[in-house]
Amino acid sequence: MNMSNLLVELLVEELPPKALKKLGAAFAVGLFESLKEQGLTAQDTRVTPYATPRRLAAHITDVSAQAGDKPVSQKLMPVAVGLDADGQATPALLKKLAALGADAAVVPQLKRENDGKAEVLFLDTVMPGAKLADGLQKALDETLAKLPIPKVMTYQLHSGCAMPGWDSVQFVRPAHGLVALRGADVIPVSALGLTAGRTTRGHRFEAQHDPITLADADSYTQTLREQGAVIAGFEERRAEIARQLAEAAQKENLAPVEDDALLDEVTALVERPNVLLGRFEDAFLEVPQECLILTMKANQKYFPLLDANGKLTHKFLIVSNIRPADASAVIGGNERVVRPRLADAKFFYDQDRKKSLESRVPGLDKVVYHNKLGTQGARMERVREIARAIARQLATDLAAADRAAQLAKTDLLTDMVGEFPELQGIMGGYYARHDGLGDEIADAIEDHYKPRFAGDDLPRNATGVAVALADKLETLVGLFGIGEKPTGDKDPFALRRHALGVIRILIEKGLPIGLTPLIETGWPENGRIDAYGLRPSQPPQNVGLVGSGSALVTLSAETPSQVREFICERLFSYLRELGYSTQEIDAVMALNPDRLDQIKPRLDAVRNFSKMPEAASLAAANKRVGNILKKAETAVTAGKTDPALLKEPAEATLNFALASVKPQADAAFERGDYTTALQTLALLKAPVDDFFDHVMVNAEDPALRANRLTLLATLHDAMNRVADLSRLAG
Repeated sequence: MNMSNLLVELLVEELPPKALKKLGAAFAVGLFESLKEQGLTAQDTRVTPYATPRRLAAHITDVSAQAGDKPVSQKLMPVAVGLDADGQATPALLKKLAALGADAAVVPQLKRENDGKAEVLFLDTVMPGAKLADGLQKALDETLAKLPIPKVMTYQLHSGCAMPGWDSVQFVRPAHGLVALRGADVIPVSALGLTAGRTTRGHRFEAQHDPITLADADSYTQTLREQGAVIAGFEERRAEIARQLAEAAQKENLAPVEDDALLDEVTALVERPNVLLGRFEDAFLEVPQECLILTMKANQKYFPLLDANGKLTHKFLIVSNIRPADASAVIGGNERVVRPRLADAKFFYDQDRKKSLESRVPGLDKVVYHNKLGTQGARMERVREIARAIARQLATDLAAADRAAQLAKTDLLTDMVGEFPELQGIMGGYYARHDGLGDEIADAIEDHYKPRFAGDDLPRNATGVAVALADKLETLVGLFGIGEKPTGDKDPFALRRHALGVIRILIEKGLPIGLTPLIETGWPENGRIDAYGLRPSQPPQNVGLVGSGSALVTLSAETPSQVREFICERLFSYLRELGYSTQEIDAVMALNPDRLDQIKPRLDAVRNFSKMPEAASLAAANKRVGNILKKAETAVTAGKTDPALLKEPAEATLNFALASVKPQADAAFERGDYTTALQTLALLKAPVDDFFDHVMVNAEDPALRANRLTLLATLHDAMNRVADLSRLAG
């Protein structure tokens, strides 16, 4: 079969930079998948996406001019309907055949097959393979319809008549050109009011030729680079920007801020990257570096430069889209643009420090948190109460936890956080130090949002841990209580992130706090909103709550159990990411442990136990014991057996072994040595196997049966303190 490579390019006006990478991949993959489905590609066909601010393109190898013919078996109708008593075609069959482009001549060749209900007639035909022009047109239409476009534009095409603009088109940005080449041949397709050709356009200002004529599909990237001054590949352009950033920073003995999202966005803004060095006045460095870095990255797309200690310098890198012989005008222009941004940050910082955080506390009562949960002031009081309770359990400074919780949200009222919400908490820490509150409280205020994202640091001190847990628990309990639960992929209040934060803090900090009492710490007395911080005598302003008496809004009584279940669901995913198997996690979580700090040691113990030669046999025996106890006529509990009723040698041996092994395993369990606790149980393998080989548990004598069930219940209890070993059975 004759195969050639295919190129498709859609030339458009500047695309949304944050969506470009996804759009480029979706365009290329969509075309490839559609062509593959139509049989127009080879088995080893490869697709390469290209995406620049002004184009989406795909290069697909080994594309056929026409797909191979395909045999098709078409179901017609039951034999009883299609043929008369003499075996001749009925009018119904002839009509059906005519609709399919056949006639009575094919009747003798019709197949008869039973479909389970009746004998049915089938017509075997050969369907000609799709031609590339038709297949590519279908692929283009389908792909453009499915592109993940963030927001569609409607624009008019020039119709060529006296009154242009009658034809409207919807796309992410106005399209101006379409290229479709198989080898050197143009494929006659159209899209968005454009007809495919072989011409495209390069860089807006630095292209050597305009328009650019493409000789064939394989010369696309080289021609664009040489004649159009464009690096077509997104990843290639990204790598070139990263190389230039590192090279420019190294010349200054500095390092650029690492930010993959910013690098992606800048890659989507330029077609011919050129990294330049800019500077600003040292006086701006008096402002917290997080503010300056954020304003340079968010507003100007610059890469700030840091010294060897991670401190911001007065230098930054610009990724320009042009390469003039003298870049001083470009650098100067960017330096002039960044100064007002930095001046704004300095103004906000200076103004904010004129008021203490404590003076801002009353203002929280005027900020609505949620129309069913009151103001930020009411929420702050709830967080204070929970933080104090957690601080008691952690035996840390109660007053510090209370103070940090009281001031944690006050930076929401500052100008800096109003301009840059991403700095909430961070600015609170700076302003707390300025107010003379000390590092412990300042760090706790800064850290109470942590962890903000996967892999983020945890709070640095115990006060920060108490406030961070309190903040997350108040959010989970309150929002679950009023029915604001995540659904599907929708989680507007980031409750999954809050739950994961609770998990990480408890596990990675090794906190000896049970999950259930921790959740109940954030649960209001009587489950009423008024006990949750809102007082009917002083309803919050502009909250919109209605009601009278002592209950404005009632929380669901199921909230604590729902929050616990939600956290445990996130816990399973967290443990899987740490590398534990589903079987190992199931074994530990089957016991519903409340202390999350003990889960990883239990999992490690289960993993070590599983490697022992006795593990499989004991797991199977444990499963068998569990099934026997479930089927017992009455509930059986662990306890002492009657030695006089141990009639069989095997049961006496097991009883003796259990009396020896169980105290050792229990002692190891109590001191948290779960690995030793499980490994000690390996000594029971032989007596357990012997017991099941020689002892009938369900003896006819009720006393014997009860004694043996008690022995098995004691064995089951001993074997399942660390984990449910039956979950390890194959």
